[in-house]
Amino acid sequence: MLFIPDISGFTKFVNETEIEHSRYIIGGLLENIINSNQIGLTISEIEGDAVLFYRYGEAPSLDEIYGQVERMFCNFQKQLKNLESRRACQCSACTAAKNLSLKIITHYGEFSSYNVKNYSKLIGKDVIVAHQLLKNDIDLHEYWLVTSNLFSENKTDADLPQWLNWEMGNKQTEKGEVGYHYSLLSQLKENVQADPLSQLDLGNKRFKVLSESKIIDSPILTVLSIIGDFSLRSKWMEGVRSVDQVSHPINHVGVKHRSVEEDRTINLYSSSFDQTGDTFTYSETDEQKTFSIYFTLKPINDNRTSLVVDYYHKKLPFSELYFSLFKRKKLAQQITASLENIETLIKEGIGFHA
Repeated sequence: MLFIPDISGFTKFVNETEIEHSRYIIGGLLENIINSNQIGLTISEIEGDAVLFYRYGEAPSLDEIYGQVERMFCNFQKQLKNLESRRACQCSACTAAKNLSLKIITHYGEFSSYNVKNYSKLIGKDVIVAHQLLKNDIDLHEYWLVTSNLFSENKTDADLPQWLNWEMGNKQTEKGEVGYHYSLLSQLKENVQADPLSQLDLGNKRFKVLSESKIIDSPILTVLSIIGDFSLRSKWMEGVRSVDQVSHPINHVGVKHRSVEEDRTINLYSSSFDQTGDTFTYSETDEQKTFSIYFTLKPINDNRTSLVVDYYHKKLPFSELYFSLFKRKKLAQQITASLENIETLIKEGIGFHA
């Protein structure tokens, strides 16, 4: 059996989005597909937007194949929902990832393999047929296609979901005309939910230490991209010498990083992100959940942004008095200077690229 899951919308996604984040998104989705293998499929190769799986032996039942299709499709959709629910980045790749989907081609035929160094390559007319079936006349973008020889031999005994609505088609290939059946998989998405988010911020047990604001002469997405880019953090945030141990190359809710400051080292999480209308709110919270810093951005016009920074601390005995007497003034000076530094970075041409 040849089994090819193919990412729908890949070409448009790659052509219309920036490459830096798109490569991480596609790489993660392909890993998701590979990790969803539950019926002993072997990988022949990864083909950009698809994975060529195969399994020698007798044709598996449609029930077994459907179980694999369902698992792979649902896990893929769950990852997309997780990406969207945790997304903080507003680049074109991160915002467009939700439009991707998956189609799966299954075909049974004759083929063999040969080795090139450490790689095993498949060879045979049916390998060509399976790949040609990826280019078909089906207008849908998330479906399961089964060639007629595999479908007809198994359909009678199969116990498949009633909602599968089978349509028929034909494809002219180098082996001649190949018939197939296909069904839309969209209904599976109805029961797929993003994983619940962990409680990373302070919740209601907090008090506001201070709030500082600045009008920045720059578009809102440029300002947001600088705040969320850990590689730039030491260039604008006062007191931060460096940032390392970032847990993921794309910032989103749940990403952890280590901030090396002048007098301490802190582990922080990206703890929340929200977009309400044209206003963005992003926060970071330390690992021990003692303080959170919130950035609220609202556009004044296309080229000016209001940025408000709110600093919260966990409610502890005498903590409000302590900050009032010893910490608030210095902290306010640091944040004010940091806001000035953001504007300086923007004037130097560092910022958002769609």
